[in-house]
Amino acid sequence: MKPARLLMACVALAAMLPAAYPQSHAAAPHTPLSPPAQATVTLDGKQITVNYSAPSMRGRKIFGGLVPYGQVWRTGANAATTLITPVDLTIGGTKIPAGSYTLFTVPNPNRWVLIVNSKTGEWGLAYDKSRDFARIPMELTTLPSSQEKMSISFENTQGAHTQLHIRWDTADAWVPVQGK
Repeated sequence: MKPARLLMACVALAAMLPAAYPQSHAAAPHTPLSPPAQATVTLDGKQITVNYSAPSMRGRKIFGGLVPYGQVWRTGANAATTLITPVDLTIGGTKIPAGSYTLFTVPNPNRWVLIVNSKTGEWGLAYDKSRDFARIPMELTTLPSSQEKMSISFENTQGAHTQLHIRWDTADAWVPVQGK
């Protein structure tokens, strides 16, 4: 009978192990290096959305390094950055009809260009210049200190007017946006 008791004790001990195992040892969920992010603004009752992935500097030289000057950049990481607007917009003086678009930029040391592309659903670096709907000059200012994580935001919103800002490292590229 001793072997049976030993077996029962082992089974009982094994049954208690999950409860005794600390949660801190459980596998942590994977956190992406460039997590998904979203910028939204409501212009005259309609929500405008930009979906993107936000990379971090992680000790790298960003503009003129990881992101070369004068070349099309996907403006984020992972899936392409998308603009979704249920209303017509005017971005930097250019009329953009309601719809979904992919946003790219061309960073330069003194001025950026925002590219509104009609092809959507891309992953990564897919870019088709023939699908450019518009190329819009952006204003560029220098941040007082480096921003570790890239961000896209709508700021200075009043009524149907706002500004779309793209910030990373010491760059703050922005363009005025107006809803209809």
